[in-house]
Amino acid sequence: MPELPEVAALRGFLTEHLVGRTVAGVVPVAFHVLKTYDPPLGAAVGRPVTAVARHGKFLDLVIDEELHLVIHLARAGWLRWQDTQPTAPPRPGKGPLALRLTLADGSGFDLTEAGTQKRLAVYCVRDPAEVPGVARLGPDPLADSFTEADLAAVLRGENRQLKGVLRDQSVLAGIGNAYSDEILHAARMSPFQLANRLDADDAARLHRALRATLTEAVERAGGLAAGRLKAEKKNGLRVHGRTGEPCPVCGDTIRQVAYRDSSLQYCPTCQTGGRPLADRRLSRLLK
Repeated sequence: MPELPEVAALRGFLTEHLVGRTVAGVVPVAFHVLKTYDPPLGAAVGRPVTAVARHGKFLDLVIDEELHLVIHLARAGWLRWQDTQPTAPPRPGKGPLALRLTLADGSGFDLTEAGTQKRLAVYCVRDPAEVPGVARLGPDPLADSFTEADLAAVLRGENRQLKGVLRDQSVLAGIGNAYSDEILHAARMSPFQLANRLDADDAARLHRALRATLTEAVERAGGLAAGRLKAEKKNGLRVHGRTGEPCPVCGDTIRQVAYRDSSLQYCPTCQTGGRPLADRRLSRLLK
């Protein structure tokens, strides 16, 4: 899933390639992708893209300073830029293509989605706050105004495991499964630790790890073409997706806790005092 660093990089890429150019066509190919009907997508045609914004994991294409084409790539969605879009109209079918946007100069992008769980979403609205997912977002963790005290205040009200708190978009905007693992590893904290049990020093350490991890990832992704972002994200991860590999800090074996449709990775030495966490799915299989 694209998270804050990748969406920030996509914003930069699209700012360079879209702003100042006129939309020639926007065609939804998959029936599920468009979540709004007023204003219609056709209202964007013939009008310029004036800005590209980011709200958490949402991309926001500002059309003529009046309309917003808000995109959420979800778990398996992606954006593929083409300098020359096909001239033939896209045909609905079972393929990954979900939506095509073409500019007046013939360039543009396709939104694609792999897998069977179709969650990629596009909204055409007059105000991004009309999108429910945007309206409920918590603070951006990289905003200059987001301080250690702000994070500590958030944590005090959360009687939940740190992993879940970091991934909750209504608490912090933009962090997903991968970077929550990376942040907790950098902070040397267990993903199962209860958020409201952290003291002021713990909260400060988590804030530093959060800012440093995301800032480094944004810098790595900055300036890359859209097609290279997935590989860059994977190469930059230290623990997430690296079950069985040695921890780059201490050399211990990275372990995993698996859930129904996701998993987390961690280092026992760095994060849990050497104790492996219970893998509930594996425990059920052994009963």
